[in-house]
Parts: sequence; structure tokens; C-alpha cells
Amino acid sequence: MIALHGWGRTRQDWTGALTAVGGLALDQPGFGSAPPPSTSWGSDDYARWLLPLVESLDRPVLVGHSFGGRVVAQLTAMHPELVGGLLLTGTPLLRAGTAPRAPLAYRVLRRAGKLGILPEKQVEAARRKYGSADYRNAEGVMREVLVRTVNEEYSSVLDALARYDGPIELVWGAGDTAAPLSTARQIAERTGGTLTVVDDAAHLLQPSLDAAIDQRLRALLATGTDA
Repeated sequence: MIALHGWGRTRQDWTGALTAVGGLALDQPGFGSAPPPSTSWGSDDYARWLLPLVESLDRPVLVGHSFGGRVVAQLTAMHPELVGGLLLTGTPLLRAGTAPRAPLAYRVLRRAGKLGILPEKQVEAARRKYGSADYRNAEGVMREVLVRTVNEEYSSVLDALARYDGPIELVWGAGDTAAPLSTARQIAERTGGTLTVVDDAAHLLQPSLDAAIDQRLRALLATGTDA
């Protein structure tokens, strides 16, 4: 079993969920102890980074939280024959709605920067003022990775997962606002996955969500990875 963390997180997030069932939790490039990629990667590039390890194992179960879920979903869509099962939690494979437009002030400042009217230092200050917390915290190539992956579209991935013949488990916090429960229900409907809702959990991994993930992994492993 291989587990991937969410954006801005590390493999340590999986300590609670995988303590009993075991498995290998990894730091993805650009997070924790892993150096960032040399260029702006998309989730498919992260999937290709993971591919050699998956190929070296006998159809492992892939587990992903949030951004990590996007990566393992991509890999499963690309190479379903290599994956024995998939568990996703808090993974935004569908847009919850139209993304709000950036504030007018920021759009004006950004445009001025592109035209060379405004110094880059002031443009960066505007980015930090108006950007999301993830955007403000990302630096260098990881900011480019964030922008690229946030704007990705996953319809083809969901179509591939609908054809995947292995088990798909979805474990979701009812209070998740980063990847709302409505998104999980749509993913389950489109892929045929089994959805488990944890009432007192939100987006980040926490004890109640860890316990539910552990339970569903036990059930998944009990069926055998060839199920």
C-alpha cells in the first residue's frame, strides 16, 4: 500500500491512518524532505514520478488525500492494470462551482506588472495580499505547480476510473469545505466507488477520519487486491 499526502503536507499525515494496516507513505517532490521538481509539474507528472515504485510492487493499493488523491487517481487512470485498489479522501476531482474571479485591484496590478509598468516587487506584494494561503506559501517552481494543478480538469480521469475493475473507496469528512461532500457523491456516482462519510471530520486527516480510512482499508485488503 502506498499513501500520498495533500498539498503543503508531508507523509507524517498518514501516521494515524496507517499505523495498524501498514503501508508506505511518501513525501512528494516539493514537500517534506523531497526536493521540488525542476520544472512545473502537473498531477500526471507526479503520477509518472510514482510509476516506477508501483511497477516494482504486485498491484499495490494506492491511497491519496487531496492533491495526493489527484496523483493516485491519475496513475490508476493511466495504468489500471498495475493498481490493486484505490482509496481517496478529500480529493477534488470535480470543481465545486465556478471559481471566484480575482479582485479587480489585483487584476489591475497584475496587468500592470505584465506591461512592465509596475515593478515585480509590488506585483509580488499584491500576489501575497490577494492570493490563497497555499499560493502565498508556495515559492519558485512550486507556485507554478500549484497554479497548474489547481486549473486541471479531471473528466477523462473519472471516465477511466469508471472503467477500472478494481475497488474504489471514498472516505470523506462531512465538514470538508476544500472538497465538499457533494463532490464526493458525484465522484462515487461516476466511478461506482463506495462512499463512507465521517460526520465529525473536515478536510485534513484527523483521528475520526483516520479510523474510517483504517476500517475501509482493512475491508479493501480483506477482499484481496484482485477484487
